[in-house]
Amino acid sequence: MKRKERVGYTTGVFDMFHIGHLNIIRKSKGECDKLIVGVCTDRLVRELKDKDPIIPFEERAEIVRNIKYVDEIVPQDKRDEIADFHKYHFNVIIKGDSWKGTERWNNLEEEFKKLGVEVKYFPYTKHISSTKLREKIKPKV
Repeated sequence: MKRKERVGYTTGVFDMFHIGHLNIIRKSKGECDKLIVGVCTDRLVRELKDKDPIIPFEERAEIVRNIKYVDEIVPQDKRDEIADFHKYHFNVIIKGDSWKGTERWNNLEEEFKKLGVEVKYFPYTKHISSTKLREKIKPKV
């Protein structure tokens, strides 16, 4: 009997691409046969974080597209993981562990369970983030 293909899905802004981004993508690929990565559009970044990304969407998408662990990239233009499931048909979704235990993700875990989707959380790379990089390069006033 043929094993069902594991299709993974993870998303991110991937601004100022760094080792933490690579770590989550590499670990995500280790959980599936095919990895789909959603890259947040510039509009969604502005909506969610109230700031513009430094690197425009097209360039961030091209960087992620060229990582050997990524099988497909898709634009993420809204934060609706259930709609993403219906569009991309993944059976495992991977998030950073800062989302674990939040009301939103507790609810999403219940919904995904009904859909047969496994939710996996991976730890963030502690010493690096795009926010930390922004702070380092911000001019001192």
